[in-house]
Amino acid sequence: MLQIIVLPLLTMVTCKETRAAIIALHKNGFTGKDIVATKIAPKSTIYRFIKNFKERGSILVKKASGRPRKSSKRQDRLLKRIQLRDRSATSAELAQEWQQAGVSASARTVRRRLLEDGLVSRRAAKKPLLSKKKNIRDRLIFCRKYSEWTAEDWGKVIFSDEAPFRLFGASGKRLVRRRKGERYHQSCVMPTVKHPDTIHVWGCFSSKGVGSLTILPKNTAMNKEWYQNTLQQQLLPTTQQQFGEEQCIFQHDGAPCHKAKVITKWLGDQNVEILGPWPGNSPDLNPIENLWSILKRRVDKQKPTNSDKLQEVIMKEWVAISQDLAQKLIESMPSRIAEVLKKKGQHCKY
Repeated sequence: MLQIIVLPLLTMVTCKETRAAIIALHKNGFTGKDIVATKIAPKSTIYRFIKNFKERGSILVKKASGRPRKSSKRQDRLLKRIQLRDRSATSAELAQEWQQAGVSASARTVRRRLLEDGLVSRRAAKKPLLSKKKNIRDRLIFCRKYSEWTAEDWGKVIFSDEAPFRLFGASGKRLVRRRKGERYHQSCVMPTVKHPDTIHVWGCFSSKGVGSLTILPKNTAMNKEWYQNTLQQQLLPTTQQQFGEEQCIFQHDGAPCHKAKVITKWLGDQNVEILGPWPGNSPDLNPIENLWSILKRRVDKQKPTNSDKLQEVIMKEWVAISQDLAQKLIESMPSRIAEVLKKKGQHCKY
């Protein structure tokens, strides 16, 4: 009879269920020694459960009194509202404001209460400013227009953009792990210079991989003449190489040199279809921004020491980007579109 009752109970793993199983065996007339033989729990645990049951007549564990909370649920909700009203307020500032409402608590208690509501202190994400009217409206118009596009549809788009690369740039890791006394160790500091060399590049990519990347010569302005020459020498060869005679779509943002009449006419003469109109201040919708971040991290790891070496490393790391990575970035477009729509035009996580 012992085996018939016990075997199903051996599958129970939680403390609450184990306690119930032990008491059930006890009620059925099994001794503590018999229950220990089942190995359902340690011997001391079994006898403690039986003792508590005999004393209180219940299998529920008596809740420890502990230290009483300094705040009620209503006061906790008030703290949450104060924090959401000013997201940048420190825990010490919140404690002072909370005290005015009658709650005497430390900054540490404030942090614990906020943590219970999932409010954790983090660095603020840096995103371009979105005006309540034009930017958000344009983002919603764009996302609604392309909301039905699949990853296969986005696979026909060539994304492009310009990006700056700085010698001793800050695009790499900002945090290091160090021991006491290593604060100024060479491996634990980030070198800076007053006027770092900056290299501007233009690049494009699609689901088929990275395309051309060109470096803007020093003392050359990013104007319509430079841009038309770049499109002629870099974009057209890329479209031919990646798509051949297949129709593709070109994406560029609303930079002044991109929207010049001469550029619009030239693209039309070349039968280049344009994606858009592209919404302003929307790097989160352009997967090439993620590609730039990846490229900058890889370049920083090489630690170039001069402008020539920086250019060399940029070109080397660009061609090393895999087609698989490029495709994954392109395939994220439906998710980007859906998230912006869900957030009613606000920034998304990308």
